[in-house]
Amino acid sequence: MELNSEQQAIRDLVHEFAVEEIQPIAREADETEQFPEEIWDGLSDLDLTGLTVPEQYGGFDADPVTYSIVNEQLAYGMLAVATALSVHCLATSCIAAFGSDEQKERWLPEMVAGRPVGAFALSETSAGSNPAQMQTTAEREGDTYVINGDKQWITNGERSGVIILFAKTAPAEITQFVVPSDADGLSVGKKEDKLGLRASDTTSLSFDDVRIPVENRLTDEGDGLSAALSILTGGRIAIASQAVGLAQSALDQTIEYVTEREQFGSPLSDIQAVRHKIADMHATTQTGRMLARDAAQKKKMESPETSIAASTAKYRASEGAMDVTNEAVQLHGGYGYTTDFDVERLYRDAKITTIYEGTTQIQKTIIARELLD
Repeated sequence: MELNSEQQAIRDLVHEFAVEEIQPIAREADETEQFPEEIWDGLSDLDLTGLTVPEQYGGFDADPVTYSIVNEQLAYGMLAVATALSVHCLATSCIAAFGSDEQKERWLPEMVAGRPVGAFALSETSAGSNPAQMQTTAEREGDTYVINGDKQWITNGERSGVIILFAKTAPAEITQFVVPSDADGLSVGKKEDKLGLRASDTTSLSFDDVRIPVENRLTDEGDGLSAALSILTGGRIAIASQAVGLAQSALDQTIEYVTEREQFGSPLSDIQAVRHKIADMHATTQTGRMLARDAAQKKKMESPETSIAASTAKYRASEGAMDVTNEAVQLHGGYGYTTDFDVERLYRDAKITTIYEGTTQIQKTIIARELLD
C-alpha cells in the first residue's frame, strides 16, 4: 500500500528518532531493566504521546495507518519503547472513545503531554485469554465504587499515573473505569523478570477497597468487555506493526554483518545459502508489513473485515518476527549468541509479540470463527 506524503514524512521522522535516539541506549536499558524516561520525553516532544487523541484535546489524531507506521518504526529502535507507547495509547483511546466530555477534558490533555502515563488493566492470573473469567469486582456504594482484586501483566505498571481498569459490577457484567495510580488501597507488585522486553516494566496491580467516584466510570455497567475487545483490535494491529519493525531491524543488521564478515576469503554474502536466507527474511518481513497495513486500512475504513484482518496480521507478523530473528542469530554464528550484537535481544523480544494482546492460538481461533461460523 502506498503511503501518502504526510505518512512518509512521519515514517522518516520516527525512523530517524529510533536510529539516533533509541538504538544507542537500547542495550543498556535492556541490561539494567530500566525504561529510558528521556526517550519518553522525546516521544512527547514529537507529539507521539497523544498519537490517537483528537486534536481538540491537543492530540495528533493519527489515522490507523499512521499509527501502524509509528509502531513499526519505534520497534525498529526498541520494542520496549513501542510497547510502552502502544499501551499508553490504549488508555488514551479508551478515554477518547468512551469517556464523557468532562472525562476527556480532565484526563486527555495531560496524557497528551506525556504525564501521566497510561496503563491498561484487563488480564488476571486466571483470566488472560478469557477476560470474562476475571475476578476483580467494583461494587457501587452511593456515589463511589469499591474495587477489589488483582491484575497481572500490566505494562507501564510502575510508571503509570492513569489506569484503565476492567472489573465486574455484577457476576456477568464487566465495566470500564479510570483509576488514578495514587488511589488509596492500590499497590504495585514487583517487576516481572522476563525473557525479553526487559526495559518495559511489567507488574501486577492489587486493589484493596480502592474507592473511586462514580464519574470515573467510562462505560455503562456491563459494556466494558465489548469496549475492551473493540480497542484491542487496534492494539493487535499495533503489535503486528511492532513485530515488523523488530524483524526489519534484525534483517538490516544481518545484511550488514554478512556483507562485512568474511569466511574462506570472501564475504558470507557471497554464499548462495546465505543469500537465500536473506531473501526469505525479507519476504517474511514484507508479508507482515503488508498484512499490518491492510488491517490498518480496513480499520480506517471501518470495514467489517477489520477483526479478521487484525488477527491475521498479528498472527503472521509475530510468528514471522520469530522466524526472522532466529535466522538473524543463526547467520551471526557464535556472535549472535552474545550480547555484543543486538540480534540476541531482538530474538528474545520477538517472542512476546506472539503472546501479548492475544496469543497466536487466540488469533487462529478468531480467524477460524470469522471464516467458518
